[in-house]
Amino acid sequence: MFDKILIANRGEIALRILRAAKELGIATVAVHSTADKDAMHVRLADESVCIGPPSARESYLHIPALLAACEITGADALHPGYGFLSENARFAEICGEHGVTFIGPKPEHIRIMGDKIEAKRTARRLGIPCVPGSDGGITDDDEAMRVAADIGFPVLVKAAAGGGGRGMKVARTAADLSDALSTARAEAKAAFGDDAVYLEKYLEKPRHIEIQVLGDGRGAAIHLGERDCSLQRRHQKVMEESPSPALNAEERARIGETVAAAMRELKYLGAGTVEFLYENGNFYFIEMNTRIQVEHPVTEMITGIDLVNEQIRIAAGSPLTIRQEDVILSGHAIECRVNAENPATFRPSPGKVTYFHPPGGLGVRVDSAVYQGYTIPPNYDSLVGKLIVHGRSRTEAMMRLRRSLDEFIVDGIETTIPLFRELVRNADIQNGDYDIHWLEKFLAAGGMDAG
Repeated sequence: MFDKILIANRGEIALRILRAAKELGIATVAVHSTADKDAMHVRLADESVCIGPPSARESYLHIPALLAACEITGADALHPGYGFLSENARFAEICGEHGVTFIGPKPEHIRIMGDKIEAKRTARRLGIPCVPGSDGGITDDDEAMRVAADIGFPVLVKAAAGGGGRGMKVARTAADLSDALSTARAEAKAAFGDDAVYLEKYLEKPRHIEIQVLGDGRGAAIHLGERDCSLQRRHQKVMEESPSPALNAEERARIGETVAAAMRELKYLGAGTVEFLYENGNFYFIEMNTRIQVEHPVTEMITGIDLVNEQIRIAAGSPLTIRQEDVILSGHAIECRVNAENPATFRPSPGKVTYFHPPGGLGVRVDSAVYQGYTIPPNYDSLVGKLIVHGRSRTEAMMRLRRSLDEFIVDGIETTIPLFRELVRNADIQNGDYDIHWLEKFLAAGGMDAG
């Protein structure tokens, strides 16, 4: 096992990693920018190192500073969390070259899955069902038109190196395709430095279903059920639940085993999530995230398995001790991502938290690094915390979520809590009758203003 882990992240995920490490008896190192000097994970870690000014590029993305922090403190492992450098294959390689274990997948798997075109090719090879589309990048408008005519409109233009909804444009007709291509390329170039795009069939009312996996890098791999992440705004997840209201037990077992078998063949190492669009009983691969997910607590609540603990153990060389038959899905869990944003306009609302009262009680978990008097800086993402509830049934979980949202008080800044209070009282959400377009339609129709 490791002696000391450096946590190369901030906010709630840094605190989550710190807790897992402490429960394993491992010393922790927090790194922080000058903007995060008063952060909770900095206060609780065994050691802390300032790695630069507020700009992420000069701190949390600054590889030499992170490696220097490892050397100064003697950390023999590094956990990247999510975001920042968590899916940077070269960073994982550099850590290994400097004698620091990167707590995550093998660099080659990060690299493969980070390229959407190569990921799709690999998924097909491994027997994972994919959305119909181009075999590779689209080089010109004529080729795009041929592919689109073959798979049928509407089509989705996607950045090969993309993520977070950037470099994605829908072309509903042939007349829309040229503009969609040029706009997607420009966005992809600006966001990722790579303007390669590809085409795939645009599904009208799909769910977003993702499968959580664990692998030991030696050919053993399991799945831990699915999460339904269909409530999204601009391709960003807002609320997640498990199990999905849309799947039955046969579908769950079928797609879970398909993914687990693929990970065994790949000899995947650590935690990962294989994401699908699901429509009319069919699953279509969209991407794989080679890291811990923001919504991982949903899976932890229904399985009782500590995913970050497993990440650390596997990275330290321990075999996978959990068999597929050991994974029992119990009850229902839902997560709300509470952000420091206006609940109607989503305008960021950084500032000082003058009062903070998280909810509690049976089956309620709040993952947050915020405390009363803490100032949320404007330099990073706006996540205040994640409210996760668990119940014996979906109905019980929804009622527990409603009660918990009514208890949750954050003063001094605006948050998205009022939006969630409306959502849990909406009949479609209560019935589980929604798709990836539902939330944007709800907001466009004045959902928050309707009261």
